Amino acid sequence: MRKALSVARWEYLEKVRTRAFLLGLILTPIIMVATGILPTLFVNQEDNETKVIGFIDQSGMIAEPFAERMEMRYRLANGQPNYVVQIIASGKDLNMAEAVGEANRLVMKDEIMGYCVVRNGARLDSLVEYRSKAVGDFRVGVRMEENLRDILAEQRAVALGLDTRLLRDLNVHMDVKMVKLSKTGEREEAGFERVFLSAYVFVMMLFLLIMTSGQLLVRSVIEEKSNRIVEVLVSSCSPTQLMAGKVLGLSALGFTQIGFWALIGIAASLQFGITLVDPLQAALLTVYFILGYLLYSAIFVAAGSAVTTEQEAQQITSYLVILLVIPIAIAFPAMRNPEADWLKVLSYVPILTPAIMTLRISIQMPTAIEVIITVIILLLSIYGAMVGAGRIFRVGILSMGKSPRIGEILHWLRTG
Repeated sequence: MRKALSVARWEYLEKVRTRAFLLGLILTPIIMVATGILPTLFVNQEDNETKVIGFIDQSGMIAEPFAERMEMRYRLANGQPNYVVQIIASGKDLNMAEAVGEANRLVMKDEIMGYCVVRNGARLDSLVEYRSKAVGDFRVGVRMEENLRDILAEQRAVALGLDTRLLRDLNVHMDVKMVKLSKTGEREEAGFERVFLSAYVFVMMLFLLIMTSGQLLVRSVIEEKSNRIVEVLVSSCSPTQLMAGKVLGLSALGFTQIGFWALIGIAASLQFGITLVDPLQAALLTVYFILGYLLYSAIFVAAGSAVTTEQEAQQITSYLVILLVIPIAIAFPAMRNPEADWLKVLSYVPILTPAIMTLRISIQMPTAIEVIITVIILLLSIYGAMVGAGRIFRVGILSMGKSPRIGEILHWLRTG
């Protein structure tokens, strides 16, 4: 054990002093915060200049009230209207081809941002087109849809002999606040944003840790194999001690990263009075975090010792990384139905268990039986993976030249 700790100490100190590690330690949380906050800020940023929207109204009844509403409802910070509606053509007798041609010309000359086309049957089928060179600003579409819907509703009310004031009184604005209940039925403040953020952050942290330190583990083994350093190392310690030292050293390196990021997160939560997870959830998440990392570390060691070039290692580890992307991809479906059978089945697949259970714990706490069974599955899988990785490692670290075939690797596992 002393030799394994010596290897772990060397691996840790050798990597923790590198510029790449220090830059990653600081830049990774900055990048994560920037990618999470900046897009929201840009989306919510208000316009700073008036936009001109064209309008073609074949019904002859919508253009004028639409222009009035758009110019009156939305204002810039300087008090000017956010939108000015330019009526290109209106009336049942308009020539649609000529009107569209004129509107296209104005768009191409950047005189208008885009234009709406309301056909004569819009009051019946409510089909309205908005044409523009850029349709990425969804806020414009939402605002146009809201105003057109109100106009059509009022016109239909008038046609039925109803007072439009009654229609406005019946229009109720209501917000639904999501309140989470604990196992005891107590009320918890946990909206969609908080639940999703806590689940997503832990899954992303597990993904980043395994992807970065796992790649370091593979690269370390391949580098020592190619430089023939490993032959000197195994003359001083056994392959098992060497493998254990590498796993421990790079695990400590990864946990240093996570610990630093966790301190930043705790400081930020205390500063802003935000609590993402309760202590019990945090303890369980930590358990799955550590067990998941140990499982993947054994797999990465086996992958690194079985190949001879870094290109081959990247190809193999890329398949492992793809498996880690699965929980990220199913985060939204899991939020909608955390008790789905397919999600529970994935919880018992060892290579997916850490990330899936991390997701489920943050969304809705699984039963104690599920937690116990999945932890036992992970412990048995880690033991089996460590034994298998040790057997591959003992033979693979000294094998050079052509990469072993799957049959040879299976033979190492049986006879190691």
